[in-house]
Amino acid sequence: MTRPEAMRVSVVICVFTAGRWDDILAAIDSVRGQSLPAHELIVVVDHNGELFDRLAVELTRQGSDRLPVTLVPNLGPRGLSGGKNTAISIATGDVVAFLDDDAAAEPGWLKYLADSYTTDQVLGVGGLTLANWDSVRPRWFPPEFDWVVGCNYAGMPQPGQPVRNLLGGNASFRREVFDLVGGFATGVGRSGERLPLGCEETEFCIRIGQCEPGAVLLIDERAVIWHRVKHDRATPRYFLRRCYAEGISKAAVSRRVGSADGLAAERRHAFATLPAGVVRGLAGPLRGDRAGPGRAAAITAGLTAAVAGYAIGRLTRR
Repeated sequence: MTRPEAMRVSVVICVFTAGRWDDILAAIDSVRGQSLPAHELIVVVDHNGELFDRLAVELTRQGSDRLPVTLVPNLGPRGLSGGKNTAISIATGDVVAFLDDDAAAEPGWLKYLADSYTTDQVLGVGGLTLANWDSVRPRWFPPEFDWVVGCNYAGMPQPGQPVRNLLGGNASFRREVFDLVGGFATGVGRSGERLPLGCEETEFCIRIGQCEPGAVLLIDERAVIWHRVKHDRATPRYFLRRCYAEGISKAAVSRRVGSADGLAAERRHAFATLPAGVVRGLAGPLRGDRAGPGRAAAITAGLTAAVAGYAIGRLTRR
């Protein structure tokens, strides 16, 4: 077993639009500033020649005195899965870590990810993803739904406890895992469609558990990244669209891995965490929290939208 302090970690950032230009450069800089230096940094451009050329010029301008960037086009289908699989095919590290293109990692991110690979059974480690709101966090936005904006959410297992799946924008896996179970499914997740689909990492993590029953996936909350949440994602409209899209995505995952595994964590969340959140919200005014009923309403609406998306996803195929 490779000792954590000796691990070579390949970092992957998948990008797709120049609309995130400043975020992309910030993500790259945050990887270059790690206390545990990355073995390599791979940036995959998703079928956008103009962005590829612009990044190539910028990275050349920055010079070679910093961690070099391997810039490659997505060689697979459009979308996150194709981009991640392209990077996996060329990564040479012992561990492959993924960082969202609109997130910035704190300096200890890679070190803490690597530190958690303490046994051979640990095949994947994620971190703590916190929201970096462009505006103030909406008071109606329930913490049980922070996954809507790509962040860790209320109701997740306690730190150090095994989890079913990691969050895709702050995750790492042993390199040999991809040889064992294959890459990310290209029929799941973001692919340039109008709906904000997801779950490619969920489906992948479930396959790990099915292929290796003794596998352990962990979250180390010391491995912190800050995920930017733009104004247009802090609205009820986006909240409901994302919940609906998640339901559709979960239907696609369930078709691939079975509903028992595909919905195990969701059932616990829906039948335990969310009802408790509704009760807390409704009781909020008794504690001086006047926004509590709004969060209770958002929980109910979000769950309803997700269930509707799942039902539609089961009736139709993408």
